[in-house]
Amino acid sequence: MRINNKTTRSLYTIFKQVVQYIPAGIIPKLSKKYGIQTRKFSVLSQIVAILYGHIARAWSLNEICDAAALHSSQWSTFREATPPKRNTFSHANRTRDPDLAQELYWETLNYLQSLDSTFTHGRKYSGFIRRFTRDIYAIDSTVIPLALNCINWAKHRAEKAAAKTHIRLNIGSFLPCVVIAESAAHHDSTRSELLAAGLKKGDILLADKAYVEFGFLHNLNERGIFFVMRCKDNLCFNIIEEREITNPKIFSDDIIELTGLNTLKKYPSLLRRITAYVEIDGKERQMTFITNNLEWSPWTVAELYKSRWLIELFFKELKQTLQLQDFIGYNENAVKWQIWIGFLAHLILRFLKHQTGWEHSFSRLVGLLHNGVWVKVDLLWMLMFYGITRSPNRPEVFAEQLYFQGFDRYRNIPMG
Repeated sequence: MRINNKTTRSLYTIFKQVVQYIPAGIIPKLSKKYGIQTRKFSVLSQIVAILYGHIARAWSLNEICDAAALHSSQWSTFREATPPKRNTFSHANRTRDPDLAQELYWETLNYLQSLDSTFTHGRKYSGFIRRFTRDIYAIDSTVIPLALNCINWAKHRAEKAAAKTHIRLNIGSFLPCVVIAESAAHHDSTRSELLAAGLKKGDILLADKAYVEFGFLHNLNERGIFFVMRCKDNLCFNIIEEREITNPKIFSDDIIELTGLNTLKKYPSLLRRITAYVEIDGKERQMTFITNNLEWSPWTVAELYKSRWLIELFFKELKQTLQLQDFIGYNENAVKWQIWIGFLAHLILRFLKHQTGWEHSFSRLVGLLHNGVWVKVDLLWMLMFYGITRSPNRPEVFAEQLYFQGFDRYRNIPMG
């Protein structure tokens, strides 16, 4: 990329320009709401420090504190944030309520949406499901491994500790609508009701077989919400109707009734069971789905479930671009602070990608910011024109300018 210093110069570093997307005034308001009393190290200073850890991929408390000390003159310009001291920073992460960071995330999302309504609305689905006008959501969870120091509150398995993040993702905007961060001790299905709260009639919910709990599915059906889920292998049912198949990739399309005593009691309505060949990672796999929609074509059901894999890509993007491999604190509050500020960093970077029309990979955008946190260059300009090369400044030649004036009569005379 060719950079013109005059047009790209900025008074602020790239990191400060990222921080400025957090709405002004909201952090003091939330600090007062959650009763956090501060003298020297404010909540803003804490958030800026954790945000720096994600953007710069700092691996420890010492690395964040050392960077703040080295760049103290720049650090104080982040809305008068204070460079953190190691013990003060650690104490703040350990004792302050992480629900503040959670509320800050949703307030920032609303703020960014007010800046650009197309950030979360008006997006078209791709591929076969582009004809859908309804909102399509996927729910799933991801496990974040933790150090053994966390095992007293986040015991996952024998001698293992982990946190779990449950998410409802909007497939169209690629942004989460519900996030639950907690220990990994709970099964996915126990959080299904919370993840589905707020869905409207006509919305579509996609999930894997871990969320096939028929009381939950019956509640969705009664609310007019369509669902497509992987079918469990041990499902007991009777086939009520076998539908005709015309697509070679569809193996079966049946209307079924549950026969298990508990399942029939929980879900007395009819279901549709479809077995299809779906391409995953370049290979076709046979999968069986259940849905409460009896009208869609079977291939539509298969394509809808295929779009559920976007939430797997979302989790992969989070773990590859944010600092969620090493944590700067071990107790529950510190881990949740780092997770929620990580989501905040991801949100701001997604907004920058949307605003500038970034066409490269998301990891490349994150890497660019990681390597230039202290560079004073206009961030939006840099992202809009990154990777665009200019044509060389060569003079344009026209027919009447092929020869010097007065020499055109010699153009057919051999010379030399």
